[in-house]
Amino acid sequence: MRSELRLDAVGRRYGVRGPWVLRGVDLRLPPGTLVRIEGTNGTGKSTLLRLLAGIDAPTEGRITGRPRTAYVPERFPPALPFTAAAYLTHLGTVHGLSRRAAASAAGRWLERLGAAGHAGTPLERLSKGGSQKVAVAQALLAEPDLLVLDEAWTGLDADAREELDRAVAERTAAGGAVVFVDHDPRRLAGASDATYVVRDGALHRRTRPAPVADGPRVVVRAHGPRGGTPPAEALRIADSAEEDRPGRHTLTVPASHSDVLLRALLTAEPPWHVASVHAQREASGPAQEDPR
Repeated sequence: MRSELRLDAVGRRYGVRGPWVLRGVDLRLPPGTLVRIEGTNGTGKSTLLRLLAGIDAPTEGRITGRPRTAYVPERFPPALPFTAAAYLTHLGTVHGLSRRAAASAAGRWLERLGAAGHAGTPLERLSKGGSQKVAVAQALLAEPDLLVLDEAWTGLDADAREELDRAVAERTAAGGAVVFVDHDPRRLAGASDATYVVRDGALHRRTRPAPVADGPRVVVRAHGPRGGTPPAEALRIADSAEEDRPGRHTLTVPASHSDVLLRALLTAEPPWHVASVHAQREASGPAQEDPR
């Protein structure tokens, strides 16, 4: 994502004389941004996401700088004449991948989401959870610059939810933007760059940050060259980074982003040595350390 997506005075209503669902919406989405959208049912959250995804057009105002976009809708239509793998391969080619690359990406994402065993299953025979995994996979297989998620975690099992958390972290670390709605306030807690609330047809930025204690966190202790600083990608996603001694740093990161931070450290030039990884200590008991 090379430039920011901009919404300027955007409004949306259905029908010439219908009530305004949204009006006067201004929003900027720079590269690498993670944005949470909140609001009660019926306030226009899904309408906003459809505008961002390019599914709907604004009734008034302008949307500019639209990047390559992928969208996971709140409801995925399962009654399509494809198997899971064939559907994903087809969509991959629509997104510009070669058929071979699309088939490879389809298999990879089905595997990551725990649905490889259903690659040959017709979409209409998949369970709700299986259909949701296909919906998530179709949005991720072409590595979009903007990923729009409308309750995308709903219906997924715990392992698949964690995998989607990691995929979100990977997208933002690669410079993509992610906008999401989820009913669970703990979802990606502390990882969002901004939170907006849809209320009375308008978009309001939440200026009071969520408490840092929300959501699990991971502490990483790493050794690098004396006088060096951790890679920029690691610093961008870390909540905090402290140099304990020359060349020795402690970084704290939301658990959903820990894999991305570790990858940034280990693939840096020169690479950093990861001394330990453990859950952030809670007041209720000691942390379990996993040395690496």
